[in-house]
Order: sequence, then C-alpha cells, then structure tokens
Amino acid sequence: MLIKNRVFGHWVLFVICCLVLGILAEAYAMDLDHLKAVFIGGDYKTAIIEGEKILAETDKNYDADELYYILGLSYLKDGNYLRASDIFEIIINEFKNSRYTPEARLGLADSYFFRGDFQKAKKGYLDLSLDKGASRLKACAYYRLSECEAKLGNTDSAKDYLAKLKQEFPLNMEAGLETCSLAPDFFYSVQVGSFLSKTNAENLARQLERKGYSAYIEEGASQGSAIYRVRSGKLATRQEAVKLESQLSSEGYPTKVCP
Repeated sequence: MLIKNRVFGHWVLFVICCLVLGILAEAYAMDLDHLKAVFIGGDYKTAIIEGEKILAETDKNYDADELYYILGLSYLKDGNYLRASDIFEIIINEFKNSRYTPEARLGLADSYFFRGDFQKAKKGYLDLSLDKGASRLKACAYYRLSECEAKLGNTDSAKDYLAKLKQEFPLNMEAGLETCSLAPDFFYSVQVGSFLSKTNAENLARQLERKGYSAYIEEGASQGSAIYRVRSGKLATRQEAVKLESQLSSEGYPTKVCP
C-alpha cells in the first residue's frame, strides 16, 4: 500500500510538472508572438525592452534562438550595432542547429557594415555567399558584397557582384534595387564633417554652399544615436574626389574621400 501511494504521488507530481511546463511554454509563445507584432510594427525600442524582459524570464528550452534573432534585428534597426553583433554571435555559437543561424550570420555582417568595418562585413557576406546551406540568402549576400566593395573603393568589383546578382537571380527583388544608395552609377564624395546635431550639420552645409561648393547631408546612426554627415560632390572618379578633398583640406576642413 505504501509503495502504491508513493507511485501515485510521483505520478501526480509528474502531471503537475507537465501542466506547469505547458503553461509556461504557452505564455512564452504568446509573449514571442506579441514581440513579433511590435517588431513588424517598427517600434524597435519597445521590442528591445520587451525582448530583454522575456529573455531574463526564460531559458534556452523554449526556442530562445528565435527570441535572440528578433532581439538582434531590433538592436540592428535601432542603431545599436555592438549589442546586435553580440546577440547574433550568441545564436551562431550557442545554437548550433538553429534555423536562424544563416540569418544571424547575415545580421552579424550587417552590424560590421554599419559600424564602418567593411573588410569584416565583406568576409561575412562572402562566406555566406559560398555556403550551400545558406543558398536562400545568396542573392542578398551578393548585393551586400557590392555595397562593401563600393565603400572600399573597388568600383569594378562592386559592379561585378551586381552583375552576378542579376545573372543568377534575375527575378529576385534585390536585383531591382536601382534606386538604392548603391545604384549602377557609383560616385565619390568628400566628407567634411560629422555631427550629432542636425543644426550644426546644416550650418556647415550652408557655409560650404556660400563658398561655392556643393553640399548635402546624409543621415545615419551610431550607437543608437542619429548622426549627420556633411558631404560635398558626387564625382565619377576617385581622382576627382581626391582633388576636391585637397581643396577643402587647404581651407582647414577635416576631410575624407567616400566611399
């Protein structure tokens, strides 16, 4: 009788544990669905807050790789590239069989690209383009490679990757990005200043225009903050850009040729 009671008690405990785990898993799924909806809605700051909260309350038994991926994308979209890269590396290193690993590798390369480390970004995109297990991202990798090469000043290589993209994926949406920052018409410019204040950037742009230079502002992000880069010229060759840089530098401006 005592043995029967013990067996019955263990069985009841097992059922209770199963019920609790089921409730926790269902709650996690609901939280994750809500997080996806927030991310899709473009509220990345809220997605980060809610994602980190879920992460603190869960563990790796509940498909946490998906949670990490959404969180990494949210940080990437919000401009916190260091935190984004940390999260993508967690997916790559700790979730070996995750279906999100190829996307995490793409996200990691993107974080390098937006931090201005084009060599590391290029290596990441190149590895991805050669990986048969990540063939679904090959078109995207080609496009990103073309952007990296353009930023590194390798115009011919940038055009070669675009040609590969259009040849191998003629129907892919990436091949139709003619109006993006990297169109088939590449150009060089000279950066004259970079500011956290848009007003300061506008003041410098007006100053350049008064001196007869073309000037425009490109908005970007760094460490979660908006940054405003003042640039001059849209030139066909690097030689022309170097000449313009020399002129601006002689007037005391801090300059660099882009890409």
